[in-house]
Amino acid sequence: MIGTSSILSRAQAAPPARRTTRQPASVSEGLEHGSSSYRKASIALFLAGFATFSLLYCVQPLLPEFARDYHVAPGVSALALSLTTGALAVAIFISGAVSQMLPRRGLMFASMALAALCNLGAALAPSWPLLLLARLLEGAVLGGVPAVAMAYLAEEVHSRDLGRAMGLYVAGTAFGGMAGRVGMGLLVEWGSWRLAMAFLGALGLAAAIGFAALLPASQRFAVQRGLAVRDHARTWGGHLRHHDLWRLFAIGFVLTSVFVTLFNYAGFRLSAAPFGLGQTAISLIFLSYVFGIVVAPWAGHLSDRWGRRGPLAASLLIMAAGAVMTLPSALLVIALGILLVTVGFFAAHAVASGWVGELAGPAKGHASSLYLLFYYVGSSVTGSAGGWFWQHGGWGGVVALTGGMALAGTALALTVKERRHG
Repeated sequence: MIGTSSILSRAQAAPPARRTTRQPASVSEGLEHGSSSYRKASIALFLAGFATFSLLYCVQPLLPEFARDYHVAPGVSALALSLTTGALAVAIFISGAVSQMLPRRGLMFASMALAALCNLGAALAPSWPLLLLARLLEGAVLGGVPAVAMAYLAEEVHSRDLGRAMGLYVAGTAFGGMAGRVGMGLLVEWGSWRLAMAFLGALGLAAAIGFAALLPASQRFAVQRGLAVRDHARTWGGHLRHHDLWRLFAIGFVLTSVFVTLFNYAGFRLSAAPFGLGQTAISLIFLSYVFGIVVAPWAGHLSDRWGRRGPLAASLLIMAAGAVMTLPSALLVIALGILLVTVGFFAAHAVASGWVGELAGPAKGHASSLYLLFYYVGSSVTGSAGGWFWQHGGWGGVVALTGGMALAGTALALTVKERRHG
């Protein structure tokens, strides 16, 4: 690894607050793997990841149900998801600043609990506009979890164990994403979509309570009061000027661009000739998330032990190889390619998100919010732009777009400098 480098220059560090809550006089170097507090924090953040992404994506398999019950067009029914993710992207950016002024645990618990209640409200919504309103509010309040969770782990976990802890959190998001997509489809077969959404809302509320009971209070975070808008802007600007952080933000954009675009248009390809798969069979491709659950903590542990640059670049290269493997018309080869893309995505996300927290200095909430803003913008922008490549270039056009972006991300990863763990 390259020798120790400065974390942030004075201009890039968080601006001094007008009024700051004093930290304890003696603060340890952070939660260490094997300790009781580390285990509790890891389980709590796994629950946070699960609740956030299961609530976020639970409506994806329900869009045909919405179209039929509310008599809306399929494109209109998709608003139940797109409004939520759009509100989440904005809320994450704002919460990165707000989180510097509020206790971490309380903010995340409130976000999880309110989002679960919004999901319950959506399940009971008597009209389409009220369901959309509930989903819009759900995305807005969920923004208090992802950026703050990343910041909490970066602050509270010892640097040599940060990758492992971040990987477990990402595994929770993988499990939640799978449960929200696959689990809801199965629940609807046993009852109505309203019952399925209500069940998941109740499960999210239980996860919020478990999270609050398990997560240790922050020991290495000082609440900052009275930060002005210009202070936040100066901090964000400092992060964007940081040589390595902006590369990691760009990698976040690449990750969801490749992952979401491939999954968005794989369904179109697999439902057409020569495959002709039904919707239930196509939804099973999301079971590849199981491998993401396994690989994310492993990749984080590997980065803690051997450095972050190599595992990050290798994971992006695996995504590029997986995209290319989906080109043949052999279903088994396509499934293997999608599996490689999934494994590479969750491994890279675990490493990159942990690296952002390591480099961010004291303003970790701001850095996490920027990373996730780029992350969700990649999903939205490239996920939509991929439709043009699919329409004009077929599956080969989609692979050219995603494979090329994954290779560009690999090149970016190789330019990020390592720093030794303390």
